[in-house]
Amino acid sequence: MELRIFTEPQQGASYDDLLRVAKASEDAGFGAFFRSDHYLKMGSVSGLPGPTDAWITLAGLARETSRIRLGTLVTAATFRHPSVLAISVAQVDQMSGGRIEFGLGSGWYADEHTAYGIDLPPTRELFDRYSEQLAIITGLWDTPEDTTFSFDGEHYTLKNAPGLPKPAQRPRPPVILGGTGKKRTPELAARYADEFNVPFNDIETAKAQYERVDAAAEALGRQRGDITRSAALVVAVGRDDAEVARRADAIGREVDELKTNGVAGSVAEAVDTIGRWREATGISRLYLQVLDLSDLDHLELIASEIMPQVA
Repeated sequence: MELRIFTEPQQGASYDDLLRVAKASEDAGFGAFFRSDHYLKMGSVSGLPGPTDAWITLAGLARETSRIRLGTLVTAATFRHPSVLAISVAQVDQMSGGRIEFGLGSGWYADEHTAYGIDLPPTRELFDRYSEQLAIITGLWDTPEDTTFSFDGEHYTLKNAPGLPKPAQRPRPPVILGGTGKKRTPELAARYADEFNVPFNDIETAKAQYERVDAAAEALGRQRGDITRSAALVVAVGRDDAEVARRADAIGREVDELKTNGVAGSVAEAVDTIGRWREATGISRLYLQVLDLSDLDHLELIASEIMPQVA
């Protein structure tokens, strides 16, 4: 089981905060540092000092880290034109020496779209656009350097695009898709995904969704198991009950709720939770959602006492 760190900087984090956590994650031996892609806080937190852009952040981290993989869980398809996004991600992959992983979602958070004047189409159109974005981005990356890429869709049209720059990883960075939609989501994952993530859900829901994705992949001629299974869960662990309670309180959650819906409690309880997920669902990666970015000791505890037991 590979453990990865996942942050939500829209809740209140500067670039320097993220850099500290990314470097601590790298030093501790985590497999990757990921961040969300949001421009507006959620809930009652202040959100100060304000949002940071996902791909500007990752460009900076690409130059200030050396080993850890970097990515988004997930980039919102509504925020950027797919051709521009393909160029940005390819450049950041080059800047990192080939350490980028590309998570893309349709976009969903209505309030941030309203706040910043970003169009959020009705669900059907939203997913149609998302599907075209995946085709365009992967198409641009996959196009040989001496040829061009064209696309004639309902929402996007490209004519003779050179498909440059190319990512450092060939043919492209790993593509991560996710969610719990029962039809179109598995179909898109079967076509484009290297990894499929079920975020913040229960074991049975996740297991059923992985099976849908595998079935859709097999229908397209891919092998069962070609698509890596991963999940995301909030984390709050401690050396004793008081430390667990302090960490739960710091993120505005209750300990019992976190034990039900996340990876929480003692080291032994956390190891047991991760083991149950692995055994029941076949996941090989777990994104630990770290919400208190000032608590670097939390990362050290997970890396030193939990990671060796689940690796």
